[in-house]
Amino acid sequence: MRISVSSDMDEPVARALLAELRERGHEVRPHGALSPGDDTQWAACTEAAVREVADGTADQAVVCCWTGTGASIAANKVPGVRAALCTDAYTADGARRWNDANVLALSLRLTSEPLLKEILDAWFAGAPSDDADDRLNVDHVARLDASRA
Repeated sequence: MRISVSSDMDEPVARALLAELRERGHEVRPHGALSPGDDTQWAACTEAAVREVADGTADQAVVCCWTGTGASIAANKVPGVRAALCTDAYTADGARRWNDANVLALSLRLTSEPLLKEILDAWFAGAPSDDADDRLNVDHVARLDASRA
């Protein structure tokens, strides 16, 4: 899978994220502080990563900032992106299942390396629900995207 990753800071957990994704066999496309010369502002590097999801050059993205909130807000401004700020594995599983999230937002402050692995395990094990109500909600969000254009 092609995964775009952004972080506004070169923190140990961000480096661990890159290593863990590569170890799992993913093609990683780094942005921000993880790519020398890139813009490291959280809004800019998040946008760069999630635009690759929106345009199909990446399958998913993981975006990071100190709290994860700014990255998730910026990500969700890009049409076609459904970003979820996940601080635990249960939330990551639900985001994939019920929200068909295609972008994982993480807090550099709250996410330890063991927790990172749990979140990634749940994220990648999760799959979008086939439940009619869940699909109706995801479709509704897509219409909200279209109404902004």
